Amino acid sequence: MILNITLLSLGKFNLKLHHLLIVGILSLSFVVSFLVRSQAADYGFELNEFDPFFNYRATQYLVDNGVNAYFQWHDNLSWYPTGRDVAGSSQVILHMTTAITYWIFGGGMNLYDFTILFPVILGSLTSIVIFALVRVIGGTTAGLFSAVFSSVSLPLILRGTIGWFKSEPLGLFFGLLATYFLLSGINSKNKKIAIAKLIAGGIFLSLSISAWGGCQFFIIPIGAFFLTLPFVRSDHKFIIWAIPIFTVTAILTGLNFERVASNFVFGMGGISLITSTIFVISCIFIQSKSNENKKTRNGLLFLTFILIIGTCFLIINADTHFLPLPSYRYLNAINPFLTTSNPLVDSVAEHASTTVQQSFMFHSILMIFAGLGIWLIIKNHQIKNSRFIKNDMILFSLIFGLIGIYISSAFVRLEVFASLSLIILSSLGLSVLVKEILKNKIEGKKFKNLIIKFSFLAGIIILLIIPISYPTNGNWVTASKAPPTILNGGSAYPVSTNDWLESMEWIKNNTPKDAVFASWWDYGYWISTLGERATIADNATISTLVIENLAKMLMSSPEEGWQMLKDMQADYVVVFVSGQRLSVDNGDQALYLLQGGGDESKKQWFMRIGGVPLEKYLQSDGISGTDYFWNNALLGKMFPFTPIAYVNLQNNQQSATYQPGFTPIYVKDIKYPSDGNGPLRLVHTSPSFNVEKGQPMIGVFIYEVNKNFIPTK
Repeated sequence: MILNITLLSLGKFNLKLHHLLIVGILSLSFVVSFLVRSQAADYGFELNEFDPFFNYRATQYLVDNGVNAYFQWHDNLSWYPTGRDVAGSSQVILHMTTAITYWIFGGGMNLYDFTILFPVILGSLTSIVIFALVRVIGGTTAGLFSAVFSSVSLPLILRGTIGWFKSEPLGLFFGLLATYFLLSGINSKNKKIAIAKLIAGGIFLSLSISAWGGCQFFIIPIGAFFLTLPFVRSDHKFIIWAIPIFTVTAILTGLNFERVASNFVFGMGGISLITSTIFVISCIFIQSKSNENKKTRNGLLFLTFILIIGTCFLIINADTHFLPLPSYRYLNAINPFLTTSNPLVDSVAEHASTTVQQSFMFHSILMIFAGLGIWLIIKNHQIKNSRFIKNDMILFSLIFGLIGIYISSAFVRLEVFASLSLIILSSLGLSVLVKEILKNKIEGKKFKNLIIKFSFLAGIIILLIIPISYPTNGNWVTASKAPPTILNGGSAYPVSTNDWLESMEWIKNNTPKDAVFASWWDYGYWISTLGERATIADNATISTLVIENLAKMLMSSPEEGWQMLKDMQADYVVVFVSGQRLSVDNGDQALYLLQGGGDESKKQWFMRIGGVPLEKYLQSDGISGTDYFWNNALLGKMFPFTPIAYVNLQNNQQSATYQPGFTPIYVKDIKYPSDGNGPLRLVHTSPSFNVEKGQPMIGVFIYEVNKNFIPTK
């Protein structure tokens, strides 16, 4: 075959044409992934979202002060006045890995720029790791398919675009690397190499959980896979010591990280991994003492016993909490049918349940290929001479695939695991399909045989191209292109402004260094990192009580809200309003439409979290504020706008009062001017407050708390 032609011999290694093909496809996958993930740079070279700014600040502290100082660091700019134990409450391994790679590869690059590029490089390298993992499971062809799929997978790209210096890219990279080392280790014929790989797998599993708590997902398919090994592997003498090496290494590594130790090692995840490992040892022992014809039966009876005991333990632990339960979001991932009455959890967009429409958009043709993959794997396994995947690898791919799809139904954020599952199953299925197409021949009809094969392959290529090119503005490639959040405030407008950057610079240069800022928790990391000032709450959500108090403050009367701000020791308050100036003005008054994704669009969540009656503050549409909101709530007073009329945008009907189906139109109205005697004073407005007609407004408004205010009641 032409692909086996030797191009160069180096000792015992022969460089063949198919080696160049592999390198070429992997290089292409890396480049495509890098380019797709980097599209947001067209709007501006900035960190994206909220958490990356804290991760950058923590990494900067580590780089400037060293490892020992980092582990002793109590951050006084977070969660004022109590502060935050950084090493015990954040993704330590993300900060350490970034700092180490920066010291090695950073050169003269600014750390901020390095952290912007870090997730893109890491996400692109993940396609190489996926190739290695799937190659262990089903061969080189399947591995190459998986590398290509991962380079354009929308869920993976969305959680690792340029500037996305968050936990997922590194966590997934380490988690997949751990899985690769585990599978490669138990398939290795060399015991020394197997031990090294199993130890590496255990280390990287704990590192992945330290980088991102969501990587506890890997424990579920790995634990379930362990339960099958005594039945599908005949080399029991190897398995009985190989699996404990992996588990013990993972546990010992996790003990070195406070957050991992409390959430994994001494939690349900660690116990699950340990239990499945003990089962492997016990089951192999039972089978060794059983008659040949009763080995499988006795093993299955023991497995049934373990599953019953485990289920009873989980039920008892749910009430007694003998072992600490994971947080709600992890429980919800295990049981997607759980519901919560906690509006703080519900308010986070990435905690929303995945819809059918989103699933089809995320996975598209991979769903079909994955189903085909399951069928072809099972079909070919039944034909003895057609087997190309070992029994244990078949079970792992099916376990990983089905669990990944199940888990992802809980949160949109977890769609990355459905994507990984479908990539593995699709790649295996397509590799089988391609093998079948290429090996089948039609007797005496060579030309027709080539035409049929070419048509099959062309059809597969066309199906794969469709989701990355159609529809034009919503395919796998273009859907990931959006402005960094700091440039549009996370609003609905795909624009790039300097409103937030300018406001944070104003805070840093125009407020006392010991000033304390109150805001909705979304903006806490921006204020502490860019503004360099202490904040009362941020995205770490360390104290739900503090966030609830902030919500109550915003919904309280101006006098009560002012008193709550004083009790919080706040000196300034920041609010964010996003909207658009209409092309038509009302005489000398500019008209605005405020539904752009700022606090004006989040206020219903403030109300739910603060526990106030929504009907008192919101109209029947659940969005528009009532007169009570605008006249009696501190948040309504802080919005420098007032509704002047209501319009039905479908037929241009107008009304002086709210009517169902009508949208409020606003005019500027600063209730607390900088020279006023009210509870607050507006001391800064961002540039787009004076936006031109027809343009989006990304309005950041900074109020100073008037300590000399005298309440009237």
